[in-house]
Amino acid sequence: MRSKSRFCVAVVCLAALLMMSCGGGSEPAPTSDPAPGSEARSADPDAKTKFTVAWSIYVGWMPWDYAGSSGILKKWADKYGIEIELVRMDYIASVEAFVAKQVDACVMTNMEGLNMPAASGVDSTALILGDYSNGNDAILTRGGAGVKDLAGSTINLVEFSVSHYLLARALETNGLSESDVTVQNASDADIGPVFLADENQKAVVTWNPIVMEIEGAPGVGKVFTSADIPGEVIDLMMVQTDVLNANPALGKALVGAWYEVMALMSGDGPETETAIAAMADASGTDVEGYNSQLKTTAMYYQPTAAVDYATSEDIKEKMDYVRNFCFEHGLLGEGVESVDVVGISYPDGSIQGDEGNVKLRFDSSYMKMAADGAL
Repeated sequence: MRSKSRFCVAVVCLAALLMMSCGGGSEPAPTSDPAPGSEARSADPDAKTKFTVAWSIYVGWMPWDYAGSSGILKKWADKYGIEIELVRMDYIASVEAFVAKQVDACVMTNMEGLNMPAASGVDSTALILGDYSNGNDAILTRGGAGVKDLAGSTINLVEFSVSHYLLARALETNGLSESDVTVQNASDADIGPVFLADENQKAVVTWNPIVMEIEGAPGVGKVFTSADIPGEVIDLMMVQTDVLNANPALGKALVGAWYEVMALMSGDGPETETAIAAMADASGTDVEGYNSQLKTTAMYYQPTAAVDYATSEDIKEKMDYVRNFCFEHGLLGEGVESVDVVGISYPDGSIQGDEGNVKLRFDSSYMKMAADGAL
């Protein structure tokens, strides 16, 4: 079952669940591959050998669970002389832990990456572009109503979530705006059952597997999905920038393990079947259900595909939509007067926003190592 709520809440003080990771680091990413384990013995005072990575249940993040349970992650950590602990958490709690620097790395969407750690002043690096939602998020309506028919309607969704973003983009592309509808905040746990039970509700916006449950109801159908805005809802592995810069071994081990699992998932034969079955079971579904969710998830199985997108002009355009949504909905901080308050850097050196306040960095160098067979 998907527990990736994706809604934005104020960061609160968390109990000391994990040891805090602190310290600064230099900017450049590594370009060569030192002898195994040598990164862990760096002279950098922020270098260390033990790291914590938080993950939450979602179709595109189940490979991390398999990397851990299969021993693949340990194999790559051993190669670089480090230890990596995977910690499963609820989604928003995991991002909050990342903001509090209680974990070294965490899976999250590009939107949360911007409006939670980056907007909170935590310098964060998008190490791996794992996938983008390609139909997992959807607007569903009753009675054949289309997006243009939603004017004047009340629409249930998790406010300030990717669902909210999807609605805004759907309205925009159909000549409407949020002022033409009424957004009704709903609990992610209740949104599906409440919509199915109340036939007076005309529209709802949510994600899989809730979408698959709702669309089976009589007279209910999808009218707009994340497949209509490809590449805008990206699922990432985010790493504390200072930790990554001081410990390139962490980046190499994570990327190496990830693409070994990707090779298994995109292959065929008994090993692939075993991996998919394990991911399905760990996510609370069966193989058929998990494969159904994979069909609406555009996985970057090959590192070259992820590098190509990370270095494209398209990602800058899509991130511009995301950052403007966040700004317009007050998600970049109280009293913020410009969308440019947070700087976003890209592999080609270009920056969106404040060049003096770069807090979200797309780094393709580690994925390129994987593409070049240099790990």
